[in-house]
Formats: sequence, structure tokens, C-alpha cells
Amino acid sequence: MSFVSRHGIRSPEEAAAAEELAARVRALDLRQVRISWGDQHGILRGKTVEVGHFLAALEEGKDFQTATLIFDTTNNPAVAPFAAEGFGDPRMTGLPDGVLVPDPTTFTLLPWVERTGWILSDLYYRNGDRVPFDTRGVLQRQLAALEAEGFGYTTGVELEFYVTRMVDPRHGFADSGWPPAAPEVTALSHGYQYLTENRGDEADAILSVLRDHVVALGLPLATVEDEWGPGQIEFTFDPLPALRSADAVLLARSAIKQVCRRHGYHATFMSRPALPHIVSSGWHLHQSLSAPGVANVFPGEGDALLSATALHFLGGLLAHAPESSLLSTPTVNGYKRYIANSFAPDRIAWAEENRGAMVRVSGARGDATTHLENRVGEPAANPYLYMASQLICGREGIAREIDPGPSADEAYDADRPLLPPSLEAALAHFETSALMRRELGDPFVDYLATVKRSEVTRFNAAVTDWEQREYFEVF
Repeated sequence: MSFVSRHGIRSPEEAAAAEELAARVRALDLRQVRISWGDQHGILRGKTVEVGHFLAALEEGKDFQTATLIFDTTNNPAVAPFAAEGFGDPRMTGLPDGVLVPDPTTFTLLPWVERTGWILSDLYYRNGDRVPFDTRGVLQRQLAALEAEGFGYTTGVELEFYVTRMVDPRHGFADSGWPPAAPEVTALSHGYQYLTENRGDEADAILSVLRDHVVALGLPLATVEDEWGPGQIEFTFDPLPALRSADAVLLARSAIKQVCRRHGYHATFMSRPALPHIVSSGWHLHQSLSAPGVANVFPGEGDALLSATALHFLGGLLAHAPESSLLSTPTVNGYKRYIANSFAPDRIAWAEENRGAMVRVSGARGDATTHLENRVGEPAANPYLYMASQLICGREGIAREIDPGPSADEAYDADRPLLPPSLEAALAHFETSALMRRELGDPFVDYLATVKRSEVTRFNAAVTDWEQREYFEVF
């Protein structure tokens, strides 16, 4: 009996999909398959295996190191590697091997690698338990809770990022530090001609390649847009059920970076790169709930813009924005995006068709597609945690019938609480949140806080260019 069947990991439908996939892989004459897993930062890790080994891994899983769970953003261990506490989960003690179990519904072919397949997986302990720090599992548990309450969750993604021309990848041994040196780049094009055809055409040499590869992956690409900054691009994707949408973000980000690198470019989803004349990139998350027989329960009736369910979901997003910020904006750099009058939010407010508010109601009265667009996230966010944060807060809003209050039509002047100004401040809100601890569990909250605190500690210990200019000469 295989690992998968022994532990009852797949439903009958998933088991049938696995059998169909095995037959397909045999017929495709592939060289290899990348078995991938989205880590705590939303970065793909995994192993590339020969086809015969992949067919075995479909049923037996593939051994994988749980040690990857303790890495911060630069692969520095956030704790002593063999800390006995195991983040409150004794199964983690000693960093044992885990098992990656491929999800057969996620398989695709990589168009830029010859005869190579790709598949996403979930992380289990060897005893068949799901690793609680697997963030895809975090979203799956929130979706299951939402389903038990009678709803489904649909999301549409708008991702902004920069494409730059590579000058020097800085691959020398001297540059291979912890973290390694950033590549030297130059601009893809001039900026500040927002949505102009000429700027888009100027970047077409790489944008068309990216477009073709993303579509070939089967991802629901809707638009490729020239944004405001020099070489700033936005890809938008059609709405999908939330898990598929989050999976798509992981694959799209990785694909964009890989394809750009192969063609002499560097793509970054860092929110505010330290380059001249840069404007920040964001991740706008469009979202709505469905119910049996109702595709979207958010539109109001008559003169009402939103239904009661939508208003309460919105109220939850606002009421719990500080404690969920760590999940939507998980890097030190992402908080440098919250600048007034910048198309990014700086305070906790909502408004109708207003891109300065944290949550924009997109749509109009009587429009069946009316939904909520949360503009708080950074494009580097882990998609599973970002979407899970919306469900945690929104479900709480529905359960407690939280009133979002009046709209803030002058979003940057409204007398509303400010968003956390830094990752350190967001971390404090997250750690002390009774809601996050109830929904995510103490081990996960303590685990993620430990990993992110490592990032904050290293940032606070670094001497910045600002400090050097400010103090070195005058003192």
C-alpha cells in the first residue's frame, strides 16, 4: 500500500486524477518533472526527478527536508537548527525529513525547459500528518471553514513588478554572501507614461515572451499593462477559486523570474526597489463570496451598494487590518509603499471606486460583479497567507456582524487609523492577536513570528546608507 493510500491523503476524485496523470506522463515522453512546494515566503522549493521516480512519487511522495521551514528570506536559519522546542510541534524536533505529496490537479508543462513537467505538492510528516506550517494547508483549512459556513471564495489577482535589463548578475564567489549581492541592472524603459502604447511596445521584446509562456502554462492571464515606473509592469488574471488562484500566483511569479533571466533580464516583485525614479509595486486582491446557486453574494439590492454579508466581511477586513498586515505585507520593504497620494493605502479605510482607500468597492449599484478590492498587499506576499488573512478577518466580520463604518471618500485625509508603519509593528499586532491565534493556532503564530523576527533583527542590525550620510561626517 502506498504512502498516499495508507494515510488516506487523496479523495476518490484526486486518486482518479493521479491515475490519469500517470498515463499522461508516460505518453508525453518527458525527461524530468519538477516537484515544487511553496515555502513560508511563497517561494518555490523542491526537487527535479526523473520520470520513473516521479511516477513513484505520485503515490509514495518525495522525501523533503523540513529544515527549509526555519529559513528566513535569505535562507538564514531563524532559530538554532536543532532547537528542541520544534516551534511548539514536537514532530519538528530535529528537523526530520518530510514528504512532498504532489497534487495531480496542478500538473503542467514548462514551455521554457525541454520535455519537463511541473507539479505543486503539499508537505506531510512521515506519519501521514500534514505539516501545520505548510501555508497551502493554512489556506485550505480556512476554505474548509468558510465552506462549512455556506460560502465559497473567489479571487482575482493584479500583480505589479519591475522588469530590468541585466548588466551583471554578480555571480562571483566574492558576491555570494548571505544574502548574495543584488544584480546590477539598468532600466527596461523610461517611466511615467502610464498605460501608453508606445511604452508597452518599447518593452514588447520581453513582454511578449512572458505573455506566451504564462499562457502556455495554462494560467488565466487577462492583461499585460505598462505601469507608472520605468519598466514597471502589471499582469492581471481572471477570477478563480481561491486555491487555484493562489497556486497560479506562485507559478506565475516563478515563471516570470525564470524566463526573464534566460533572456537577459531581471524581474523583481520587491515592492520598492532602491533604484532611481521608482514608484512602489502592489498586489491588488479582488475578492467575493459565493453561495449555493449564487455566484456572488456581495452585490446589494435596490439602492444598496453591498449586501449585508459583504458589509460585514468588509468590516472584518478593516477591524483586523493591523493584525493581518504581517500576512499581506510580510517584508521590511513592503511597508515603505504606504505613502499618501501614491495609489497605495496609508490608513484603514474603504471607499466606493476609490484607489486611495485600503479596500475599494469595485462595481456599481445593481452590478452583479460588484466585489471588494483590497489594495494593502505587496507583490512578494505568500499568496496562501494573504488570502487566508482575508478569510480569517472576513469570516470574523460576518460572524460578529462588524459595521465597516462610513466610506472615506477623501481616503488620504480621512480620520482613520493608520496601517502599521513597519514590519516590526505588524509583527507585534500579529503575535498578540487572539483572532490569529484562534484561527491559525499558537504553534503557527509563534513559528511565523520567529521567522519574521529574524528578518527584523537583521534589518535593525544593518547600518544603512541613510545612517552613513546622516552621521558619519557631522559627528
